Amino acid sequence: MAEVADRTVPAVEPALFRQLLGCFPTGVAVITTRTPDGKPAGLTCNSFSSVSLEPPLVLFSLRHASRLLDTFQQADRFAINILSDRQDALSGRFASSRIEDKFEGIDWHPGLLDMPLIDECLASFECSVFARHEAGDHTVFIGEVRHMGAGAADQALVFYKGAYMMLAESLRKLVVQGQLGDADVDEAYRTLYGTLLRLACERGDDAELAEVEAAVDAIEAHPEDAPRDHRIESASRFFRAIAAAGHNPALNLMAQTMTSVLRERMTHVLPVRARPDLYPLRRNIAQSLRRRDADAAAAALDELITQLRRG
Repeated sequence: MAEVADRTVPAVEPALFRQLLGCFPTGVAVITTRTPDGKPAGLTCNSFSSVSLEPPLVLFSLRHASRLLDTFQQADRFAINILSDRQDALSGRFASSRIEDKFEGIDWHPGLLDMPLIDECLASFECSVFARHEAGDHTVFIGEVRHMGAGAADQALVFYKGAYMMLAESLRKLVVQGQLGDADVDEAYRTLYGTLLRLACERGDDAELAEVEAAVDAIEAHPEDAPRDHRIESASRFFRAIAAAGHNPALNLMAQTMTSVLRERMTHVLPVRARPDLYPLRRNIAQSLRRRDADAAAAALDELITQLRRG
């Protein structure tokens, strides 16, 4: 009976197989290693996956037609670089067969295992080769994680149905197209962060409240010609620190969304420049937190938002 059933099952059509696999969204990573003469090498991959916690194992697969197959087969180490949604150009670069030196003009540094780690990634894992297995037209590389690190607090770059998809894409469109009005955004900030400030006064420890003050220091330390992305990161750090001190996972998740709104507005909508007139207001928020004065902290936040809009 089983033999009859097998004969009636149609063969798997490769194009349809690829199309249906694309229905499963995956993160995007750049896998890096070094050639036998020590040069950095890397390629884009969306087959990265975790395997085991004890020991910490991960895997990726590489097609046999890849020009870097021999390089990875000869290497005893490799690194996984998880890309953010702002690094889609990097993904395309490391996937291109036309670019000979993928690392030219790319900011990267050697990790503790001397593997090439790309700057500003969400996370990185340096691995020693645990096992290699041939599987169809690919070789599966299993690595044991020896060192890892967290990077930028951005959204992940996602590959879905043959294209890159930003997890916050719908949010980005709302911001860029002007569908999120200033009054609505201001009200959301006052409501959300006003609550988080009150919780931070109750629940935040001294180190967490000190981080809010350190974020204020970083904003004030920017030179007049500081790059836009540095100012955006400092502003995001300030609000992240408040959210962390509030110790409410649900509100923290909402705060992450508001941080994405802030990034998109500062990138595409708002002028980004030094605002020394706002320094005392942020400082007042931090100092009020230190005193555990929730009313003063919320009032300072309200004034900060008001002055930001006037500017």
